[in-house]
Amino acid sequence: MSIAYPFTAIVAQDDMKRALTIAAVDPGIGGVLVLGERGTGKSTTIRALAALLPKIDVVRDCLYQCDPEAPRPGLCAQCGKPSDTPDAKAMTIPVVDLPLGSTEDRVVGALDIERALVNGEKAFQPGLLAQANRGFLYVDEVNLLEDHIVDALLDVAASGENVVEREGLSIRHPAQFVLVGSGNPEEGELRPQLQDRFGLSVDVRTPSDVPTRVDIIRLREAFDQDRSAFRKKWARKESALRRKIQESERRTG
Repeated sequence: MSIAYPFTAIVAQDDMKRALTIAAVDPGIGGVLVLGERGTGKSTTIRALAALLPKIDVVRDCLYQCDPEAPRPGLCAQCGKPSDTPDAKAMTIPVVDLPLGSTEDRVVGALDIERALVNGEKAFQPGLLAQANRGFLYVDEVNLLEDHIVDALLDVAASGENVVEREGLSIRHPAQFVLVGSGNPEEGELRPQLQDRFGLSVDVRTPSDVPTRVDIIRLREAFDQDRSAFRKKWARKESALRRKIQESERRTG
């Protein structure tokens, strides 16, 4: 597993960091869109957020991380009957990457080909939307997504459910997530319908002053030389910010 750059070690870009922590505290804010040129730390900052997120209780063995306090048996077979009390476990809130070029099957899910060939049974292979339920879905270069992927995201973001009907399958499952997108506006425009799905929008620029740029280079070189040691050095600040986010979430929740 790769070691992510610490969120608190990111120099400048205060507006972007503030917007992401707001979304972590209150997912109902509607997601975050970060626009700026390459090299401004957009992807690094968004992926660093994952280490600050709290744990949540989920239904054990559930494909969609359903809440054991509010199971959805009508949408999820793992949740059992409405009268059941599902077995629970704790997991960190997921942050799922949706890479540019992902197929529709990879995003929404499809027939599990291996089980179909080996066992002769039709089974659903969950996609990225299932993995992101109750978490964050990060789309880098969101302005370059193909139209059919954008349409799928819009449908699911509006309803909180993913519907898959193909190859003899008919599946509905919960898919509620905080949408986080980044992109360079010089490389393509974002569809207005998708832009409306973001509650916060931030423009980022490369710092121009020399001391800030020197700090960025110095810290990045230290991280690349020894990533484990670098994270340990920033562990106290990471823990402090994590506690602050969790306390704020409890007050707003």
